Amino acid sequence: MKRTKAFVAIGMASVMAFSLVGCGSSADTASTTTSTESATTGAETTAEASAEASATSSSDMNIMLETPVESLDPQQATDGTSFEVIADYTDGLMQMDADGQAIPAIAESYDLSEDGMTYTFHLREDANWSNGTPVTAADFVFAWQRAVDPEVASEYSYMLSDIGQIKNAAEIIAGEKDKSELGVTAVDEKTLQVELNVPVSYFLSLMYFPTFYPVNEEFFNSCGDTFATSPETVLANGAFVLDSYEPAATAFHLTKNADYYDADKVQLAGLNYQVIQDSQQALMSYQTGALDTTLVNGEQVDQVKDDPEFQAIGAGYLWYVTPNIAGVEELANLNIRMALTMAINRESITEDVLKDGSTPTYTAVPPQFAAGPDGSDFSKDQTAFADVCAFDADKAVEYWNAGLAELGITELTLDMVVDADDAPQKVAQVLKEQWETTLPGLTITLTIEPKKQRVQDLQDGNFELGLTRWGPDYADPMTYLGMWITNNSNNYGFWSNADYDAMIDECTTGALCTDAEGRWAKMFEAEKIVMDEAVIFPLYTQCNAEMMSSKVTGVEFHPCALNRVYKNAVKVD
Repeated sequence: MKRTKAFVAIGMASVMAFSLVGCGSSADTASTTTSTESATTGAETTAEASAEASATSSSDMNIMLETPVESLDPQQATDGTSFEVIADYTDGLMQMDADGQAIPAIAESYDLSEDGMTYTFHLREDANWSNGTPVTAADFVFAWQRAVDPEVASEYSYMLSDIGQIKNAAEIIAGEKDKSELGVTAVDEKTLQVELNVPVSYFLSLMYFPTFYPVNEEFFNSCGDTFATSPETVLANGAFVLDSYEPAATAFHLTKNADYYDADKVQLAGLNYQVIQDSQQALMSYQTGALDTTLVNGEQVDQVKDDPEFQAIGAGYLWYVTPNIAGVEELANLNIRMALTMAINRESITEDVLKDGSTPTYTAVPPQFAAGPDGSDFSKDQTAFADVCAFDADKAVEYWNAGLAELGITELTLDMVVDADDAPQKVAQVLKEQWETTLPGLTITLTIEPKKQRVQDLQDGNFELGLTRWGPDYADPMTYLGMWITNNSNNYGFWSNADYDAMIDECTTGALCTDAEGRWAKMFEAEKIVMDEAVIFPLYTQCNAEMMSSKVTGVEFHPCALNRVYKNAVKVD
């Protein structure tokens, strides 16, 4: 085995994270903002060390969220808000530095076998849970086995199988093997061995993704069905400790973890989260000092764009419309789908509605987050699919008329499910107007739902059109392309294409997994199938227009995995 004395940044030629999705910003930290039931309690130890933990402090950072936390279970959470909060109080084997690269966290070093298929992680001796027990290799084994357990049915189980290529993960998920056969072993209390099917160039970057976070088995079992639903049913091993929370809470709080192994670097007293879905209310709260940071959009951007505390930060999310191809006869018609995507004026959405620096996007993989073997942006050419994804009203009408004729109809009504947040509703109204204006006989109805219900409806196929988004979990195009393989839980349109599946297999388990240039070329071919088939209608790559108090520096922003990290943030009075 090759001994790696300390973690190094992941610099493979085939995988590289851009620090920002292009939004006219040149930095990824807020240091430039002036110019981003109960059980054996796991928080008791830290709570005793911080008697005022649940009360906000002047050196707390006050943070606005658009949506509530959906889950604090690291193997069950699926949304960016939940990932952010879980990462506030939990460290995995790795964490991200300011540039998005993998650096030590619970593991302080690792060995990698010569064939690139066995990692041996050596865990820190001073890493402890907030109830005083050490973080051990067994905690990772238990958590990862949960992630692939069919009874748990984690939506992110594919991160261990298809993406991480951990030995036997796919077979366990399919019910063919027991979870105890997963290729992850606790060699001893502080040594974790992971076996892969094939070399995975970006494997270390997966280790800071919450699905791979550890869970203490004894504590988990003591919580029963209440695990991760309250401060008493979560354990912390990270920079902060959760001390005020309940499911669907509109406000909750974390305090600095005094027993954190890296506590000297944590300058904030705590994090005070407030869920505010009305953007005007959020801006007013910021202006009164009740918030240290908030999102702004639309006309608000015009009001604040000259304020030195305003900044545009790349969020990495691709917003798109997903048609229910398998479940709606009319949307199974390619001409109808082509008409819909060609009738969208994406520039109008970003420039006239959002005004937050978001960029029109015409590819299935958004630009500026992953680079190839030669260092070039995978999606730099936004005209690559201009013949199938562009704003062309005349072509849209041609496709529309052809589709209606094939279906034997003259008019069509389609429903689109949309999140209850401000920005998605504004975008949905514009899409409705553009489609109904351009395509004769089309009526669009909008169904506004809480995000959790919207996601559930998409996964169940209980929709016709869905306005949704996807953020990259790691810095490789496969984080997007992997969604559209047959039966993937995020393949909302239930589209299936054997040629596409075979291409993705080549890039993940076949010969191309070690051929950087060949893999890159094959992923382009796969993307072309998605675009030619109008599997999705790309809209824009999200940029967050934010107000950030000049009192705050050091918030780290990333387009992949964890969009905001507060460990190194500082707030001055």
